[in-house]
Amino acid sequence: MAEQGAGQGDERRFGEYVVVRRHGHVAELVLDRPKAMNAVSTDMARSIAGACEALAADRDARVVVLASTHERAFCVGADLKERNSFSDADLVRQRPVARAAYTGVLELPMPTVAAVHGFALGGGFELALSCDVIVADRTAVVGLPEVSVGVIPGGGGTQLLPRRVGAARAAELIFTARRLEAVEARELGLVDQLVDEGQDRTQALALAARMAANSPVGLRAAKRALRLGHGLDLRAGLEVEDAAWRSVAFSGDRAEGVAAFNEKRPPEWPGE
Repeated sequence: MAEQGAGQGDERRFGEYVVVRRHGHVAELVLDRPKAMNAVSTDMARSIAGACEALAADRDARVVVLASTHERAFCVGADLKERNSFSDADLVRQRPVARAAYTGVLELPMPTVAAVHGFALGGGFELALSCDVIVADRTAVVGLPEVSVGVIPGGGGTQLLPRRVGAARAAELIFTARRLEAVEARELGLVDQLVDEGQDRTQALALAARMAANSPVGLRAAKRALRLGHGLDLRAGLEVEDAAWRSVAFSGDRAEGVAAFNEKRPPEWPGE
């Protein structure tokens, strides 16, 4: 999707419902459909996918934070009001559009951090699960309630949640469709950091800035090794790691990192 209505300076808008803001080497992908608590409509899904396509090609973006402008919700999932008007043919046509939004976040090549507060349900929680790290404040309520409305998680939830909490725990949560408040979500590993109310975005951006201080080549290669190696046996996983190591071992970032260490100065990463 092409960018529409670019804003001033370090802000770009994709369609009506998604904004990308820049904070140095950190890019903030902001869900901005407040009247619908960021329910993901077809148009919004296209905008998320378009923003992710642009970010994936942006070599200056080292880390992405996924955030929300709504005070009481990160994202409540699919737009069921829109879905209620769909024919079966409409739903078939819409499915690739919806999938592109979730895979767009999941396949971003740089580290990603979700900043979650309020409701993160269904597809909204799947967007967070698609990120590498989830920072949630104490107002967060998360869950995958799809079976309660006659469907199943379709944005990666059946695959991503077991990778976080194990197969049995994921089965219990998906089959019961229950919602978890922030403290229990942290205890069970559905979110990674629990912060004070209203601090999710601030803390996520701070965490992203710490990550972004490191080699962009190293960050992308480390993410690739983590993602591709997950679930493999140890021998195969070590081969994935070795391939990722070889992709950075002769890079400009590696040379600069070693030189900066020996010269006792901050590195100036060439990003290649």
